Amino acid sequence: MKKQPVIFSSLSQLHKAMGQAAPSHPLVSIMNYGNAKFDPKDFEQGIILDFYKISFKTSFSGTLKYGQGYYDFESGGISFIAPGQLLKMQDEEADYSGMTLHIHPDFIRHYSLNTQIKQYGFFGYSAAEALYLSEKEKTTILSIYRFIQEELSERIDKFSQDVIISQIELLLNYANRFYDRQFLTRKAVNNDILSKLEELLKNYFMGDKLLIKGLPTVNSVAENLNVTPRYLSDLLRNLIGLNTQQFIHEKVIEKAKEYLAKDELTIAGIAYHLGFEHPQSFNKLFKSKTTFSPSDYKKSLQN
Repeated sequence: MKKQPVIFSSLSQLHKAMGQAAPSHPLVSIMNYGNAKFDPKDFEQGIILDFYKISFKTSFSGTLKYGQGYYDFESGGISFIAPGQLLKMQDEEADYSGMTLHIHPDFIRHYSLNTQIKQYGFFGYSAAEALYLSEKEKTTILSIYRFIQEELSERIDKFSQDVIISQIELLLNYANRFYDRQFLTRKAVNNDILSKLEELLKNYFMGDKLLIKGLPTVNSVAENLNVTPRYLSDLLRNLIGLNTQQFIHEKVIEKAKEYLAKDELTIAGIAYHLGFEHPQSFNKLFKSKTTFSPSDYKKSLQN
C-alpha cells in the first residue's frame, strides 16, 4: 500500500517526530532542523502541516538552481510555507543549518496578523522561489529569530504573545522588502521568464489552442514556466506593473485588434477565435481595456 503524506496538526506532534523536546509554547516554536533526528524514509511522501512554517537557512551545501539560473546568495535564505501545503522533507530540510519558526493559526487568530498574513504572496511560492539573503539581511533576520527564541525560552507571560506577534510582523515586513530587492537584483533571470512568457503566449495565440482550450489561465502558463502562479504574478508586477492575468488580457486585446483591423471576421467570430464562450464576455473585456467596444474600435479604423 502506497504511503500517504504525514499530517501534523500540532507543534508537539512535529517536535516529537523530529526527535526534539516538547515546545515551550503549544502554538509557536523555533526548531533547529540541523539537530533533528528522523528517518527521511518515514516522510518520503512528504508532510502536511496545519500551521505556518518559516525556515531560515543560515547556510547551504552545494550549488542550488533557481529556474534557469543560480542563487545569488549561497550563504543562506528563507522560505515560507502556509498551512495545508505538501512539503517534501528530503528536499526542504536536507543539507542545511538554521532555524524554523512554526506558528499555529490559533496563535494569531484574534490579531490583525491573522488577516494580514494571507496577503503575503511568498507563502504561495515554491522552495525554488525562496528568498535568498545577503550577509547584512541574514543578520537582520537572525536577530528576530533569536529574539523570539529568547522570549520563548526565558519569559513566557501575559505579554509574550503580543511581543512575539510584533516580531513576526517585523519578520514578514523585512521579507517583503528583501523580496522586492530580489526581484530587482535578479533582473536577468526575471527578464528571461518574461521573454519565455511572451513566446509562450505568442505560440498559443498563433495555433489552435485558443479554439480548443480557451483562454490561457494563470495556472497553465505558470506551470509551463515552472514557477508558481503567485510568484509569476509578483514577478511581473515588479517588472511591468501587471499581474499575470492582466498581462494575458493585454495580449488578448493585441490579438483582438489584429483581427479587427483585418475585417475578416464578425465580432462574434473574433470572440470565438480568441477562446471566449460568449461574445458578451469578449466585448466587456475589450471595452474595459480600451474604452471602446469592439465594433466602435473597428469603425474608428475605417475613418
